[in-house]
Amino acid sequence: MADTVTRTRLRRLADLAPERGRVLSVYLNLDPAEFATPPARASAITSLLNDAQRKVEELDGDLSHDDRMALREDVDAVRDALEQPGIADEGTRGVAVFACGPAGLFETVRVKRALESRVVIDSTPYVEPLVQATAGGLWCVLLANRRMARIFTGTPEHLEETDRVEDNVHSQHQQGGWSQARYQRAVDEDVRDHLAHTAEVVFDLFKREGFEHLIIGAPEETVGDLEGHLHPYLRERLAGQVRLDVENSSPDDVRAAAGDCIAEYERRRERALLDRLEHGLGAGGRAAAGVDDVLGALEEGRVDTLLLSEGFRAGGGVAERAMEKALESSADVVVVRHHDIAEHDGIAAVLRY
Repeated sequence: MADTVTRTRLRRLADLAPERGRVLSVYLNLDPAEFATPPARASAITSLLNDAQRKVEELDGDLSHDDRMALREDVDAVRDALEQPGIADEGTRGVAVFACGPAGLFETVRVKRALESRVVIDSTPYVEPLVQATAGGLWCVLLANRRMARIFTGTPEHLEETDRVEDNVHSQHQQGGWSQARYQRAVDEDVRDHLAHTAEVVFDLFKREGFEHLIIGAPEETVGDLEGHLHPYLRERLAGQVRLDVENSSPDDVRAAAGDCIAEYERRRERALLDRLEHGLGAGGRAAAGVDDVLGALEEGRVDTLLLSEGFRAGGGVAERAMEKALESSADVVVVRHHDIAEHDGIAAVLRY
């Protein structure tokens, strides 16, 4: 099962338009608040796939015999994938499956943010819910002291501890003289090795999962050395610091502290983008607001950052079209959660030119 969702992968899916057949896109909500037990998940899967079968039959008059048979096989293949043991493991809150037998397409994506269960049959994969679910990017929280490190990853709502690093660092002792100084140097060297090892583990995690933001927490005397060992790519992604007991903080403690840090980061980022938006609108320059102007700029490939209010809804599939065009032109998508853009009908854009 392919787990990671990246901008490149989303764009590839969005660009896929099979010459034959239809694409079946199935989204399954696995939020443990609603589907914590295997029976609850099994019932949700059954209901979802029954809906998929019904939609296939409703398209009966619009499909060739071969395409109809292919979709039926795709429904069965999706059912097999969703019924696999461990589908909800590792903090998974939502699963998306894309299938089109005639095009050789079958991809499963697990995400750590809840997705609304739905079935879509169309000429292309329906990726917009994934775009919106991952708009804020994945986060990593690194807690480290002189001998231990703990690493948490996921979305702001669902950070989970994924790695732990413990190294053998000499304990301090009180013996004086030359041997004490030599021993202290050995301790310091062990600490440096531990922090370098920790930084290496985090960078390997970054290469695998591609998280966008990093928060660190370390004792005051250690935080500078920890930052110094981070790869430049990780230092570029530093979004803040938390103060926590590295070894004894519970996962809930980490989520609460990280949540405050993430919210503050998002507020700053949104404010900076909205300031650019208002300046561009006032100067008649690099900004657009409202459905018509933003869609027009997206069609022309001029959008640098698409701004959507949380829960944005508009008739005619506007949100879906906007996110699809943003993917096509490699524009960023930001769901505005901490400010109000209702005066712009919930949709705006900072432009490239």
